[in-house]
Amino acid sequence: MRNTITFSHWMPTLRRAAPAGGFGSSQLKAVLFPSLGILTFLLLWAQGAALVNTSLGQMPGPLQVYEQAGNLWAEHRAEQARAEEFYQRLDEMNARRLEQDPDFVPRERRYSGRTTFIDQVQTSLVTVMTGFVIASLVAIPLGILIGLSSNLYRAVNPIIQVLKPISPLAWLPLITLVVSAVYVSDNPMFSRSFLVSVFTVALCSLWPTLINTAVGVGNTSKDLLNVSRVLQLNWVTHVRRIVLPGAVPMIFTGLRLSLGIGWMVLIAAEMLAQNPGLGKFVWDEFQNGSSASLSRIMVAVLVIGLIGFALDRTMLVLQRLLSWDKSAVLR
Repeated sequence: MRNTITFSHWMPTLRRAAPAGGFGSSQLKAVLFPSLGILTFLLLWAQGAALVNTSLGQMPGPLQVYEQAGNLWAEHRAEQARAEEFYQRLDEMNARRLEQDPDFVPRERRYSGRTTFIDQVQTSLVTVMTGFVIASLVAIPLGILIGLSSNLYRAVNPIIQVLKPISPLAWLPLITLVVSAVYVSDNPMFSRSFLVSVFTVALCSLWPTLINTAVGVGNTSKDLLNVSRVLQLNWVTHVRRIVLPGAVPMIFTGLRLSLGIGWMVLIAAEMLAQNPGLGKFVWDEFQNGSSASLSRIMVAVLVIGLIGFALDRTMLVLQRLLSWDKSAVLR
């Protein structure tokens, strides 16, 4: 189906949205220019998609992708309804058995329905945040120590520079083997696939935070360091009162970079290792090869981008809340 989004469709809407005084206010510019960029992108997408034919059919445009997003949401709601019916029937069955036999111990059974697109999104979010938190807990304290000691920096820096550029695709087989060898349990708390994805994200995303924290701590003002010496602050107070406030912008820059890298690494790891998540969804749809696969993959791609954007904006808000310099321009 040919897409019908044209310039004439959205231009009247922009005119109605414009105030009588014209496009002068900063608030209007903040809305107008991003809207123009998005509308231009959608227009180019709609026109360009109509020209591309693949082995699975025509490249989907914005309208087809929007319709497919609605279908994926409807599938999730239908699966939720089936799960609720299952647990309701299970409760009723256990209640009848208890009436017949007071000693009966109700069995706990989990609904084993189909994993939906929304389930995969939730799995990826939990995985990336777990890996990111682990990476931050390692990178920030280590970065502070490296930034405070030039000798420790000289000792650790070669290792960092060697490990930092290693691709997550190279780490993945090693992490998979290590987790399989070390994490052996008859009643595991976490699945191995979850741990493999978490450690892959953590290992690949900790470097920006580590390096930026070390640089931020190392660039602490000499005047502030002299104040700390004069006041004879102990190590903890020196770090908390003198070092960290000045290093916060660099630490958050590293955290934002780490979170973005972690999100990209996770999708690649899920695709390669077939671990649950958005990456697996994309790969499964690619292998499925149905007429709707292209649209479903496009929905996943857009959701991956939107989540990455939302994660970055969340970190930016946290930086604004925690930074002592409220007048600093953050982007």
